[in-house]
Amino acid sequence: MKCIGRVDLQTPRMPAPNASPLGPTREGERIVLLDALRGFALFGVLLVNLRDLTLFGFLTENARGALGTAGWDHALDLAMAALVDVKAFTIFTLLFGIGFALQAERAGAVGEGLGRYGRRLFILFVIGFLHAYLLWWGDILRFYAILGLVLLPLARRRARSLALIGIVIAVFVTPFLRPAMNALLPAIVPSPDAAAAALGAFQGGSLTEMLRANFAYDRWTRISAWGLPFYVLGRLLIGAAIGRSGALRDPKGHRRFWVRLLGWLLPLVMALTAFIMLRDHGAFGPLQGWWRTETARALVRIARSGASLALGLAYVALFVLLFQRPGWRHWLQGLAPIGRMALTNYILQTVIALILFYGVGFGLGPRFGLVGVLAATVVIFSLQLLASRWWLERFHFGPLEWIWRTLTYGPRPRLRRI
Repeated sequence: MKCIGRVDLQTPRMPAPNASPLGPTREGERIVLLDALRGFALFGVLLVNLRDLTLFGFLTENARGALGTAGWDHALDLAMAALVDVKAFTIFTLLFGIGFALQAERAGAVGEGLGRYGRRLFILFVIGFLHAYLLWWGDILRFYAILGLVLLPLARRRARSLALIGIVIAVFVTPFLRPAMNALLPAIVPSPDAAAAALGAFQGGSLTEMLRANFAYDRWTRISAWGLPFYVLGRLLIGAAIGRSGALRDPKGHRRFWVRLLGWLLPLVMALTAFIMLRDHGAFGPLQGWWRTETARALVRIARSGASLALGLAYVALFVLLFQRPGWRHWLQGLAPIGRMALTNYILQTVIALILFYGVGFGLGPRFGLVGVLAATVVIFSLQLLASRWWLERFHFGPLEWIWRTLTYGPRPRLRRI
């Protein structure tokens, strides 16, 4: 990983942004490609999150099989497992790391420390905390804020070091810790009926019960999904490496890097994904003998972690390369408005889903299966895209972005364009 193509992942090639006093990124300084990538990632994040926000993810296998969409749901579940699950989260997290590196570059260009970025992370944590406990247990912003602090002392490290550390943490740490955690968790994880209890509360019409169940289920998932911080931190570091290298700020100058990266990742993704899907669906026969050893289980976990990370990176590389083609760029940059308002749209996706699918709203629930999840994703995302374009024609920032910037930088930036 020392050098892919002509690009050495040790130092950035692009000059730092103009050394004006550090503050909110001006419109002329925005990277349209980065905004478009955020919009692309938000589609996948919405698709994955709606599986739980529609309450489909809480259903038992028998309950899923009783739905009228069961046949299509099974096919969609396989497709999402291979192409979307964890991968959308990977892209979203990589982009947060890239954004951190660009912010650190701007801070260094004007001779300021990163203390203000720490304030920015604290405000993000507050937003994520409120999102998690007042709306939805699946919030990821808290982890970005907390683990983003780990990036602060690493801001000046070379890109290659950041990438290597990130890969080790993202791919290898959790598989090797799992045996010890599996021995520990049964003593501290709450009742396995947590999902059933949460489903009943979320389908009911009591706001108080919904909030109580949301808090309890969040606590349960934070314990059972103990490996999530490692997944997040590893991807943040890899994203910071990409941002530090300048490969996203100047994609044309680094085209060979992106071509080589995609060329390396695609065969790896296909091999790992094929292995995982075949194993999970019985192609290798009963899992006995060597397959039941701890070594085999660790290798499978590593394969899963590597596949999700590699495919997420491959999506980014493919998007960057397509964005350089005028025909593709015309369509892909249409995602930039929703990406510019990523924080607002991420929270708004939760609000819309709660209104539609939870008992405190219209109570549609999981009755339409994964087919309904896919349809709802397309409709909600399309409406958000149109609304984002309309909003940004009249305002400089999204509502939550404006609040975030105001609390971070002090003087309120002008919101209205006219």
